[in-house]
Parts: sequence; C-alpha cells; structure tokens
Amino acid sequence: MPLNPDWNQMRALLTTVEAGSLSAAAKRLGLTQPTLGRQVAALEESLGLAIFERVGRSLVLTEAGQRLVADLRDMGAAAERVALSAAAQSQSVEGVVRITTADIYAGHVLPPLLDRIRREAPAITVQVLATGSISDLLRREADIAIRHVRPDQDGLIARRCKDTAAYVYGTPELLDRLGRPKNGEELARGEFAGALEGNDDFIAEMQRRGVPLGPDNFRLATQSGMTGWEWVRKGMCLGAMVEAVARQTPEVEIAVPAIEPIAVPVWLVTHRELHTSRRIRLVFDMLVDFFS
Repeated sequence: MPLNPDWNQMRALLTTVEAGSLSAAAKRLGLTQPTLGRQVAALEESLGLAIFERVGRSLVLTEAGQRLVADLRDMGAAAERVALSAAAQSQSVEGVVRITTADIYAGHVLPPLLDRIRREAPAITVQVLATGSISDLLRREADIAIRHVRPDQDGLIARRCKDTAAYVYGTPELLDRLGRPKNGEELARGEFAGALEGNDDFIAEMQRRGVPLGPDNFRLATQSGMTGWEWVRKGMCLGAMVEAVARQTPEVEIAVPAIEPIAVPVWLVTHRELHTSRRIRLVFDMLVDFFS
C-alpha cells in the first residue's frame, strides 16, 4: 500500500458509494463521469485491490472494498470535524455565511434582512441556497437553515421564532369564476398549486378547517414555491402562502377570510460548534431579531 494515498481518489470512491452511482457522484463532486471513473480505477491500481465488481449494469463492492469504505467513512467524518472546528474558532466578522431556505423565502422574505447585513457587516458575504430542501448542516452544506419543522439531528442548535400564518389566496378573477366561495365546501371546488412530494399534510390541515380537499384538487405541482406562487398570482389556481409574502402580492386576496389560517412555525438552525463563530453568530442573531 502506498505511504501517501491520494485523498481525492479516496473521496471519489466514498462519494460513489454514498451517491449510488458514478454519474450521481460525479454531479455531486462537480466532475465528469469519466474523470471520476479514472480516479476510482487509479485507487484500485495503487492499492492493489479489486474494490468493485460489475453485476449486470451495477457496481457492487467487493469484500475488500466494503472494509476500505468503512475506514474511509471514518476519515471523512474526521475531516468534517476538522472543518467545523476551524470555522468555530474563526473570530473574524468577515467571510462567507451560507443560509439555506425555500426559494419563496429567499425572494420575498429575506431581502430586508440581507440589506441590513450589507449595511451593518459589509465584510460578510451571504450566500443563499434557495433550494427548498433541508440541507445537511452537519456536512457544511450551509451554516444556518430556516426551517418550518424542528430538526432532530444531534449537534444542532435550533431557535424557534415567532410563528407566521398562512391563508389560501386567489386572484379576484379566479374567485369570481368560483362563485366567490363562502365556506370550505365551496372552496374545495377550486384547483390548488401542489407540491411534488405530496400534499397530505396540507390536505389534513384544510380538512380540519372544513375544506374537503383531496388529490384531485392538485392538478398542477412543482418543487418550487416561487413557481407555485406565480401560478396563483396569474390566476391559474388557488394556493396557500404565508402572510409576509402575500402582502407583497397585490394581485391576490384571501379566498375565504372566515377559514382559520394555518400556523407556520419558523425555526432557525445552526451547528453547535459553528454557533461560536462571530460572523455566523452575528447573522444568526440578526435572523432571530428579524423573525421575532
């Protein structure tokens, strides 16, 4: 075994195993699939081991490969701890802070806070990951996350801010076509903007409020909150939205004001060690103030 194994090759192997395929791993690492394949092959050659065997179209770890990957996972975890420790010890108020949040929050809710950060901490660069996904803070995909559910991972600090409220909105023209719904039964005649990953939680919340929605109410679906809200703004369908966004959208109005709004929790989450970094603590505290 070489005295100085190539960490890039080992990372290529570990990412391939975790991603499940060379193509998915290459996308995650920002490499081409042939480049990644060459790195894995070079690792096999340098170690003198057969790490994978091909079964049909799939790559399956050999017994030696399984033992090697177990050790690589320990090395990867150690590298992540080193990165977290270095970030936590940084006492600079300059540098990058990454915030992950849904795209609708990034575009409609955060701009006043981002302006404040630029004024009060001009040396901080804020990167907003408007993906709508729950990024893994433990892997440093983000420094701070804005979530609507409490996280359950170990090693995270979560601060609950003031809840917001969501109503069902539509354009006046669409509500006119629906005969100006006066109750939940009448509102359920409309079509709603839906989410790709299912709408069961929203359906349950609306049914508790006397709105008998079902899967047939969601003929349009998207993973993007911004896209779904644009459909609502254009009068294509009804949609639920938090008040902070709806107030900035004069084209819409609450569909049935008598229906109780849905309470939407707001959680700010950061890593326990990162919370000691001055620049991240500064942005975190500004977010707490902003959402409170």
